[in-house]
Amino acid sequence: MPSTPGPVPMHDEHYFDKWIALLASIAIVVHLSLRFTTSGLAMVGPLRLMDWPLIVALVFGGLPLVAELLWKLVHFEFGSDLLAGLSIITSILLGEYLAGTLVVLMLSGGEALEAFAVKSASSVLDALARRMPTKAHRKSGEVIQDITVDQVVIGDTLVVFPHEICPVDGTVVAGNGSMDEAFLTGEPYLMPKSAGSMVLSGAMNGEAALTIRSDKLAVDSRYAQVMKVMQAADENRPRMRRLGDTLGAFYTPLAIALAAIAWWLSGNVTRFLAVLVVATPCPLLIAIPVAIIGSISLAARRGIIIRDPSVLERIATCRVAIFDKTGTLTYGRPALTEIIPGPGLSKDEALSLLGSLERYSKHPLASAIMTLARERHVPLHDVSEVHELPGEGLTGVVAGRRVRVTSRAKLARHSSDEGITQILESLPLQVAGMECIAIIDDQIPVTCRFRDQPRADGAPFIQHLSPKHHFQKVMIVSGDRESEVRYLADLIGIQEVHFSQTPEQKLELIRNETRLAKTVFVGDGINDAPALTAATVGIALGGSTDITSEAAHAVILDSSLSKVDELLHIGQQLRRIVLESAVGGMVLSVGGMILAASGLLPPISGAIAQEVIDLLAVLNALRAARAPKQLTDFD
Repeated sequence: MPSTPGPVPMHDEHYFDKWIALLASIAIVVHLSLRFTTSGLAMVGPLRLMDWPLIVALVFGGLPLVAELLWKLVHFEFGSDLLAGLSIITSILLGEYLAGTLVVLMLSGGEALEAFAVKSASSVLDALARRMPTKAHRKSGEVIQDITVDQVVIGDTLVVFPHEICPVDGTVVAGNGSMDEAFLTGEPYLMPKSAGSMVLSGAMNGEAALTIRSDKLAVDSRYAQVMKVMQAADENRPRMRRLGDTLGAFYTPLAIALAAIAWWLSGNVTRFLAVLVVATPCPLLIAIPVAIIGSISLAARRGIIIRDPSVLERIATCRVAIFDKTGTLTYGRPALTEIIPGPGLSKDEALSLLGSLERYSKHPLASAIMTLARERHVPLHDVSEVHELPGEGLTGVVAGRRVRVTSRAKLARHSSDEGITQILESLPLQVAGMECIAIIDDQIPVTCRFRDQPRADGAPFIQHLSPKHHFQKVMIVSGDRESEVRYLADLIGIQEVHFSQTPEQKLELIRNETRLAKTVFVGDGINDAPALTAATVGIALGGSTDITSEAAHAVILDSSLSKVDELLHIGQQLRRIVLESAVGGMVLSVGGMILAASGLLPPISGAIAQEVIDLLAVLNALRAARAPKQLTDFD
């Protein structure tokens, strides 16, 4: 059995960068120390003594970097870091060894800074990995045995002792207490737990021991899913880097052209070097991946798994929102919406009789009747002679009255019975939705109507998409009947409705819409998987099946529309921060290049100025890992 993921390993590609940066730093310090001494000015061979530390740094640090950049150039990879290579070569040819070493420090230090910043952005996930328990307490009868988390199987009875971390996702079977889920959900309060409550792996137990039934393996639990986020992000980093190179494709020719013009107009080749030094585009190379991985970390802490990091960039530009119906805009479970009793019986009396009997039924509609009975606080009576014969429905005696719960279709089978015929004729017309028929004392009919109720936050969420997130079209695409889909659409305020859609029809519809504008599709069922893949951004709500989760670009672990809104806001924040960091850094660099071209910023001062720009860009990019004050903006 595979083990639970531990702390996310970082890339090793920056291993030598930190040592090159250290070598360049030492060389600069030694050079500056010798510069103000008599011995430092003494000639040692063709160079002054103070220049030799810089030569060592350029040979052992600069040349490997230049060789790597030349390899990229041979393979027609014209990245923005090409400017740094030109700067190093030019500085050596002009004898500006300090400026060249500063560029080496800038380039290698920038790569090392990226690794550090990315690690900082994901520090919360690293902390979660360190907190993950390695053992669980399996209960067998009265015996409790310590086992490794990898040995837990679905259905195991486990004991979570006070102040321990829950090892797997499960359901409480005994005990009353609370758990701190803040590390997983961001909610800053304890969640009460009792029999029937769900528990999450990684949550901290409170004062009381809880006995739980494991519902998932450790590798499939909430904690493990969160750990996989950074692993997936790590694998996607090369593609993120190309985003910087795309911007650099416009920036690099501009910088080289400006440097060449400055050299041509002034006749001073040093200005060519000064412009290239200032132009080194570390904001493009560092800020973008740092911001994206910071946003992935933030989303994970909010219960949102980002499977494709590029969705964080795309989602803010989507203009068509498409929703599945059942389980997405509705709760996916029936609710008793209407009781129509026959003559001589009130609604509460009918609900009391039915609720008393339905306690003994496992029918899906029984829980809806029981829920309404509890909400209305109707009295429940003792029941006797309970029978549930196949094809006949549920019968029993409640408070001395015979109650039979069945369906219109089952009653129609006995239409030859005059009494049944009269009952069928007295029933109200059948409407959209589900229903059941009850008969009290073989003569008084009760019609119960059920519907899959819309989510409480459905209407305000749908209505805020256009003004707050600039969606131009909102649609329902469902495989359900027209009457059910239109009923829901009217309740929550969606105008465009597509009903009775097969998975193939859903897929074709999503493809057509995506050709016209960028789309977001939100669904939760296996039949939604093709549509999730075809949309610009596919969001699986609830992560109910592996197939749905694999097809989606993002998975929302909690089945909540507010989490969809949080994802929209995280994407908006990322886009804003990326533009601030990358474009802002480029603008500052262009300003520095103009100063360097005019002779006001020599190469060494330009290198220092560029380091300051890099630091500002990275610090701003790290803001993406922090949640803004408001992650939802609908009531």
